[in-house]
Amino acid sequence: MRYRYFTCDVFTDSRFGGNQLAVLPEAAGLGDEQMQQVAREFNYSETTFVLPLQEGHDRRVRIFTPMSEVPFAGHPNIGTAFVLAGMGVFGALEAPREVTFEEQAGLVAVAIRRRAGGRLWCELTAPQQLSLGRPVAVGSVAAAVCLAPDDFVTTSHSPQVASVGLPFVLAELKDRDALGRARPNVAGFESLVAEGVDPPDVHLYVRTADGFDLRARMFSPLDGIPEDPATGSANCALAGLLAHLDAAASGSYGWRIAQGVEMGRPSVLEARAEKRDGQVANVWIGGECVSVAEGLIDV
Repeated sequence: MRYRYFTCDVFTDSRFGGNQLAVLPEAAGLGDEQMQQVAREFNYSETTFVLPLQEGHDRRVRIFTPMSEVPFAGHPNIGTAFVLAGMGVFGALEAPREVTFEEQAGLVAVAIRRRAGGRLWCELTAPQQLSLGRPVAVGSVAAAVCLAPDDFVTTSHSPQVASVGLPFVLAELKDRDALGRARPNVAGFESLVAEGVDPPDVHLYVRTADGFDLRARMFSPLDGIPEDPATGSANCALAGLLAHLDAAASGSYGWRIAQGVEMGRPSVLEARAEKRDGQVANVWIGGECVSVAEGLIDV
């Protein structure tokens, strides 16, 4: 059968920046193996498949990397909302609109509104509360990304597994030089798995004051993604962790995050978090998208 697809660049206002996404907006009839084959054919970090509802919300969405299905991811939700809105699925959008996607990780709410010039801007609410897993040894993470242990900062936290729907190892680096020198080492990632870190997806960040609050890179070579240019789910988890670590019992937080610069696909992610009574209550990630292509694929 023949299926319509759209591609877009997510977390950017410029074509050929941000994170690539393929969306099949009418994917009913495709089986699991076919979806995986299509995702492998596009070979983007993720491809989404929009399916008939199961729970009465706006759409059901399944997300595949080139290697496997994932329960939640950031840029696929932002990009899927952008594509469907551009198709007119949600109406004229003369006023802000919130839509809800049914996903493996739970319900994902995405707010859509127009910014100056009519550009669409989308922001998702993480589907799960912040959960913290095990700390990971600095030496193990350093080996996975070809850095030395003294390139890391551990005053706020050691490398830490955190999730708001998809887990990542979050680790702070001391400066942009260290961030720029990071490279994935497959043997090091395999060692993380042997130590019980699964999935061993590593999100590195550095604090900056150069127009961005944070700069980040994410490596997931065992899932077919040597480096990801914009990782909404990882930056959601990072926002949740940073809010959690703040000494205040309550507050609202915001970060402007750069990612993808080192790989020539600069991305801008806008993260927010809210903390109440000592607990992280909500985490959001938002950004703009640009349409790139559309066509038909035979499956």
